[in-house]
Amino acid sequence: MKQKLPIEMTENGIHYTLHGDYYFPDISASDSHTTIGHYGRMRKAYLEEHLPGLYTRLILSGKLYEHLAETDQVCRDRMERMIAQMAEAEGINEKLKASDQLGWISQMNSIRSQAEEIVMQEIIYS
Repeated sequence: MKQKLPIEMTENGIHYTLHGDYYFPDISASDSHTTIGHYGRMRKAYLEEHLPGLYTRLILSGKLYEHLAETDQVCRDRMERMIAQMAEAEGINEKLKASDQLGWISQMNSIRSQAEEIVMQEIIYS
C-alpha cells in the first residue's frame, strides 16, 4: 500500500508543494522591479562563485534581489562619502579643478580607484 504524502510542507523555512512524486519549492519572482547596479551585480557574481550556499538560500527565500539592491546602495553611498573625504584630506578642491583640470581628473581618478578597492574588500567580498 502506497503511503499518502502531504500535498504541501515547509522545511528549513521553505514552502514546498508536491508535484507527482517530487516536492518543488514554491518560488516566485518578486513584484518589485528593483534595478541592480554595478556593485549589486559584482556581489551577485561573488556569491555565485564563492558562496553558493548563501546564494541558493537567498534565491529560495526570495531575498536575493533585495540583498543585491541594498548592497549596491550601501556601496554607492560609501563611495560618495569616501571620495569626498579623501579629496578633502588631499587638498583636492574646486580651485585645483579650475587651475589644472587634467591634474584634478588624474587625482580624482586615483582617489576613486582607492575608494573602490576599499569598498570591494569591505562590502562586496565579505
